Amino acid sequence: MKDFTISTETERLIIRPLKVADYPNWLGEFESRFASSSRHDLGKMDMSECTEEWFGQLVKNHQELAGNDVAHVFGVFRKEDHKHVGMVDFSTLSRNDFQWGRIGYTIHNQHWKNGYGKEAVKSALNLAFHDLNFHRIEAHINLDNTPSIKLAESVGMEFECIRKGFIYEFGEWTDNMIYYLNAG
Repeated sequence: MKDFTISTETERLIIRPLKVADYPNWLGEFESRFASSSRHDLGKMDMSECTEEWFGQLVKNHQELAGNDVAHVFGVFRKEDHKHVGMVDFSTLSRNDFQWGRIGYTIHNQHWKNGYGKEAVKSALNLAFHDLNFHRIEAHINLDNTPSIKLAESVGMEFECIRKGFIYEFGEWTDNMIYYLNAG
């Protein structure tokens, strides 16, 4: 299988696909999370099933998804110490005449309030437009997820609409705010 190695860097961060060698760092940062502070913050998680073998399969799955242009998943690493601070991902919604994708992002809560989210998302969007050849990227955000809304706006994404009953989560069909950015 082809090794998917597209990546980008900022002044403080490296945004790249996960590698098998990232396992101890990746696991350590998940285990270092603080308790949840809201329904959009997963906080501490049970990581007992996330063995090194499981992680190797995760990396392989990410490579297959990228190779098939289904999803492109990137780890966000701090340059100074290579700590895994979060993830950014792009899902392909439609290619052909649209070149349309969705962005997802998360920063481990112990790394919040350092500007890593804005820095990573801004750089990853550039990667999405120039390396992954998307024309339009959307963020689908819960109406009450103020930090995510602020992040989307801070990187230049614009509010487009509210999609009613858009995604099934929290045990119900929920509305999402749609923020978007077009290449150019």
